[in-house]
Amino acid sequence: MNLIIGRKPVLEAINSGEQIDQVYILYGQKGSILDAIRIASKKKGIKCNEIPLEKLKAITIHPNTQGVVAIKLEQKYYTLNEIISTAKRSTYPLILILDSIQDTHNLGAILRTADCSGVDGVIITKHNSAPVNDTVAKTSAGAAGYVKMCVVNNLSQTMKELRDNGFWIAGSSLDNSKDYAGVDYKIPLALVVGNEEKGIRKLTADNCDFLINIPMKGKIQSLNVSVATGILLFEVLRQRKDIF
Repeated sequence: MNLIIGRKPVLEAINSGEQIDQVYILYGQKGSILDAIRIASKKKGIKCNEIPLEKLKAITIHPNTQGVVAIKLEQKYYTLNEIISTAKRSTYPLILILDSIQDTHNLGAILRTADCSGVDGVIITKHNSAPVNDTVAKTSAGAAGYVKMCVVNNLSQTMKELRDNGFWIAGSSLDNSKDYAGVDYKIPLALVVGNEEKGIRKLTADNCDFLINIPMKGKIQSLNVSVATGILLFEVLRQRKDIF
């Protein structure tokens, strides 16, 4: 297991966005840093449990844990070049870009759909994105272990690199967009979906080649992002079915 030991190191790891699966706190402990660890864990969707001393000793024999241990995920990530190279092996490459998806359940559901629809790789923004934690792994039904993922700092630069490699970039947006069903997806495609509340950012939308939307009939004018992603990806798959 890959462990982080001690109160301050664990808190710093959580706040810095490290991929942490679980936090264990020795039962009965109190203090401001411990409270901060609990709050930060909850915000990041990381499980934080109190355990007896016997279980803590079973996890680690480190002499100075300060009663706090975090277990890091051993999630494999790929470089952007590796994602692009893998995608180009497909007749029509398909990459999914997640612009600030913050809910772990949504992320897990999206990864599951990405695997089922044949996405070649998923690009995730480093900042303001949900961690790939145990919740994501469970919600994805194991897809998190199969889908190739890449974490990037600068999404605009990433989109430029994709375009330079022959990809067309389509963004899911309610504004200045066309009906998703009226677009030809038999192209090297990078599909961008955005934050649960705000959608894709303006700069992201400006860097797309075209924007698409799913027409709505009800009072609510937007779908859950994982549902919308599924609809869009399977329309792409439907149009490409003759190549399988």
